[in-house]
Amino acid sequence: MAKYGEGDKRWIVEERPDGANVHNWHWAETDCLPWSKTFFTNSLSNVTILDGEGNLHIKTKNVEKVDGEAYVNVRKGKIIPGYEISLSVSWEGEAKDGEGKTLLKVDGNVEIPYISDENAGEDPEVKVTVKDEGPIGKTLKEAMLAKGKPLVLEKVRDYVNAMAKGGPAKDELEAKKLAPKNSRNNSNAAGVSEEKVVVEKEAKKEVKKEGKKGFKTITMSEKFNCRAKDMYEILMDENRWKGFTQSNARISKEVGGQISIFDGSVTGSNLELQDGKLIVQRWRFGSWPDGVDSTVRLVFEEPEPGVTTIRLTHTDVPEEDRYGNATVVENTERGWRDLIFNKIRAVFGFGI
Repeated sequence: MAKYGEGDKRWIVEERPDGANVHNWHWAETDCLPWSKTFFTNSLSNVTILDGEGNLHIKTKNVEKVDGEAYVNVRKGKIIPGYEISLSVSWEGEAKDGEGKTLLKVDGNVEIPYISDENAGEDPEVKVTVKDEGPIGKTLKEAMLAKGKPLVLEKVRDYVNAMAKGGPAKDELEAKKLAPKNSRNNSNAAGVSEEKVVVEKEAKKEVKKEGKKGFKTITMSEKFNCRAKDMYEILMDENRWKGFTQSNARISKEVGGQISIFDGSVTGSNLELQDGKLIVQRWRFGSWPDGVDSTVRLVFEEPEPGVTTIRLTHTDVPEEDRYGNATVVENTERGWRDLIFNKIRAVFGFGI
């Protein structure tokens, strides 16, 4: 993930004299790390987990740290969040006997080492530690795991959803949407009208090109130093998939057979297979909205012996995942290039 402020300057809008970024047509980037710290501090400080159940009293104390990078990019009104942060929360527990006398007081920490927009559809790893590992200390730790961990994960999901809606940029976006209605003269109206026509024309072109509203098509063409049958076999062999992706894979070689790759993050089935020439599959990512499937079409061509061209067409890729993150197309295209094609070149020596 690019660090805040280090993006390609060609994609970052230069400030106009009037400070306007009309319709957020250019990239507008907001640093969200301070807001993220405030969000978790407000959500996870001094929260009661147990208040006497089983003679145990547990509550969170302070958010000790929120480190990493967090930002929101906005372009053409579309929100694109990016974040890689770690979180640490201190907690305290007290165990009492049946008469209300304190048996033990302990301190501990809840650590979440990695919260990322790339894993927005998955709960992150949560580590709970306690400073006293005696029998009573372990009982308090187990209670924190059972009751406190779900609460922490709930707040993380709230953060993911808030970032998907714009984080600290949300209010600013809403204000910009309302601004033209509150103040407009004839010249502004003409300018807005003209811009609206341009935007509508571009939108029509895009819909015509992509087909279905809310979905995109990814097209790529890649060359490899190998025979077409070799590339076909690599992409249809689950053991080779495991080798170059370093993840679990199950791939049927029959039409109608099921596939599962990247540790089950992508599932689907074979729709059409022609040995050494064509692979057509149904693909679905676990983080996509329910009922949404895409189609992958890989055409293998060998313009000369030992040189293979793969033409990829990946249709019906949703613009947003089930959590509202608008990075699906970007992440999918990057995955094809970096996690599949480039990995095959590196592992099997097929680079050109």
